[in-house]
Amino acid sequence: AMLKNPVLVESLIVFTMVLCVHAVVWDQLSWCAVALAIQAFYVQHKWDRLLKSGGAVFQYRPGANSGLITASMAMPLAGIVMKERCEAVGNVYFERFGLTVAATGMVLALFMALIALGITRPVPTQTSVLSGIAGCGIIYTLKNTLTVSEVIEVMEVLLIFVYLSLVLLYLLPRCFSPGEALLVLGGISLATNQLIKASLAAVDRKGEPVYCLLLVAIVGLLLLGIFFAAFFRFVESETWIASLFFHMMTAVLGLGVIMPWFLRIIWRNPILWLLRFLFQTWTRIYLLCYWTVLVTIACGVVLHQNFKRSSSEEESSKKYKASTVVRKYFHFLVLATYVPGLIYDRELLYVAAVLCLAVFVLLEYMRYFRIKPLGQMLRHLLTLFLDDRDCGPLILTHIYLLLGLSLPLWLFPGPCTLKGPLPGTVALAPYAGVLAVGVGDTVASVFGSNLGEIHWPGTKKTFEGTVSAIFAQIIAVALILICDSSISLNASYIWILGSIVLVSLLEAYTSQIDNLILPLYLHILLMV
Repeated sequence: AMLKNPVLVESLIVFTMVLCVHAVVWDQLSWCAVALAIQAFYVQHKWDRLLKSGGAVFQYRPGANSGLITASMAMPLAGIVMKERCEAVGNVYFERFGLTVAATGMVLALFMALIALGITRPVPTQTSVLSGIAGCGIIYTLKNTLTVSEVIEVMEVLLIFVYLSLVLLYLLPRCFSPGEALLVLGGISLATNQLIKASLAAVDRKGEPVYCLLLVAIVGLLLLGIFFAAFFRFVESETWIASLFFHMMTAVLGLGVIMPWFLRIIWRNPILWLLRFLFQTWTRIYLLCYWTVLVTIACGVVLHQNFKRSSSEEESSKKYKASTVVRKYFHFLVLATYVPGLIYDRELLYVAAVLCLAVFVLLEYMRYFRIKPLGQMLRHLLTLFLDDRDCGPLILTHIYLLLGLSLPLWLFPGPCTLKGPLPGTVALAPYAGVLAVGVGDTVASVFGSNLGEIHWPGTKKTFEGTVSAIFAQIIAVALILICDSSISLNASYIWILGSIVLVSLLEAYTSQIDNLILPLYLHILLMV
């Protein structure tokens, strides 16, 4: 009976991961992480009850559980492993940053628990007492661990998170589950706070352009989206005048606000820096040409599928939808994009992923607001590839795919690694997205839908799909070892195998967006 409850099995898998991390890294935050996992497990059921009864404050994504324990543990564990990694090489700045990220993740998770308990009727006494004890223990430990400035930083992120939740969950109903909202909005809040911090520090010193580009892009796109959402509440967005206004204001905000902001932080012309950066070496030029070819192929696949839809719908009245195998073409194309970038030039891939994210989000704004001339066409083209989980007004599947592959690269603390070949599993951490989503999820989906017969209890996922995903990821690790000379695993094969098995089981049981969740957890396990 227990195995037939996917929420319970998902919670057990996440709890196993928490214990695995803390079996290696045991410090003052470990008790906090375990206490947070236990209280999130209890609060998750309250969220699930709210979602089923329709008692939640906002409209969340239907067909998914709250996913609170899965989301609650991601940011604290990422911060803890970063802190441990940076402490090992003596990088005090990033060690303290890792500690702040862990503390921020715990406080945001406690806040979400407080919301759930506050709106559950009748008030769940036992869960409230448990959450109170866990919360007091976590806050007491953080008080004795963090400095005053770090506590202020955590509170700033919480404040930004509260405002963003009120704005974005109201504007975008049914787009996120509570857990996904915690992860996505928590990440945006942390990035916003880091950009404010970098802007204030820019008076004394230059910011790192590559790192700051990501922060500026996230905050710039967020401001742009909120501005247009507010404006198009009162003005019709499907006219040519609205289209002209959209493009003009995007240019004005980009060149008049975001660009000068970036210039102030890095102390140099952003456009000249970017051009110099992109064409610095022949390797970068070759990679950019190769990626251009892949983008052309991707556009060709979309247009070909659209042509098939037109002819199919003419012949029969049935609505044509791209098959799972066709949708996994894009996983293969993204894999072909990321692997050479990770092997030959990670810095270029980092910047290219940020620029690609900006393009994806701008195109989604055009589709969402039906901005002429591309809006209606994008709406028509992208409905072909709609995932079951795209229930709200936004289509986020392709953005989640990009984020899943990029997050391990963006989160990898380069300054906290030793020079020369990286020892142990940490060398594989930037490949977490490639392994979990590009290889594992793709193979599980293709094999599971075509050959799978034995279903995991309580889910649509199959045993054959999960086993084939594990084998495919092991083969991928072997190929990465052959191709990337900077990796030296030092006999940590059992840990890699265990990490891959746990993440593949999580893929089978989670109802959250696996493109986002799986790379984060594989990255955390490989960073230990």
